[in-house]
Amino acid sequence: MLSHDVISELAQELYSARKNRTQVRHISKRYPQMTIEDGYAIQREWVKLEIADGRVVKGRKIGLTSRAMQLSAQITEPDYAPLMDDMFFDSGTDIDISQFILPRIEVELAFILKSPLKGPNVTLFDVLRATEYVIPALEIIDARIEQLDRDTKAPRKVFDTISDFAANAGIVMGGQPVKPDAVDLRWVGAMMYKNAVIEETGLAAGVLNHPAIGVAWLANKIAPYNEQLNVGDVVLSGSFTRPVAAQAGDTFVVDYGALGNVSCRFI
Repeated sequence: MLSHDVISELAQELYSARKNRTQVRHISKRYPQMTIEDGYAIQREWVKLEIADGRVVKGRKIGLTSRAMQLSAQITEPDYAPLMDDMFFDSGTDIDISQFILPRIEVELAFILKSPLKGPNVTLFDVLRATEYVIPALEIIDARIEQLDRDTKAPRKVFDTISDFAANAGIVMGGQPVKPDAVDLRWVGAMMYKNAVIEETGLAAGVLNHPAIGVAWLANKIAPYNEQLNVGDVVLSGSFTRPVAAQAGDTFVVDYGALGNVSCRFI
């Protein structure tokens, strides 16, 4: 376990990296003894800095929900991070790419809560009862910590990703909001177009077999820290496509079938 002083120092480093759009080196390389718990501790200290800066937590994201991603990260469960209020963008708008370092796009469903969820023992059915509606969303992920070490080219570890807000940087919501029992959420499909070319397709069942399972996992995971999911929280349940890189001039449109489209353009 890292000391509180080191955790605070690393949180400040990442807070500054986000503000200045600069990357830092792998924390796991500098502190090979670090654990997943250290990663979440850095996250929590970083959130305190954002709140002191006037930011508000509007929800959470869940990452690494697919089995393939968990195997590649050498973990057996998802990860999570906060959604800050300045990470939200309207569908159909132009987004200044200079806000990010290496942005990539993922396809998600967002759960909007009408009642709180507090673990332990939250179930899929509890999530469905607590959800006001589900809406299509895109997640913009970024890398304040280098994806590959600048010298060795070694990939970052899951501890680094967790420290780095689980790579979260933005969320775009749009399309048709639906009640959680109005459709079989497992069968919600999406086609991601980048500059009018299909780059990725997927089904929401790729998220732990049902996207609401991820929300239940999150509520239970944060309960030991006396935290819960609150009324009005936006919860990104996890991507069901691979991330696609974005550059200035790229337009993304994701077609969710009956649930409509979500789009953005990077300028």
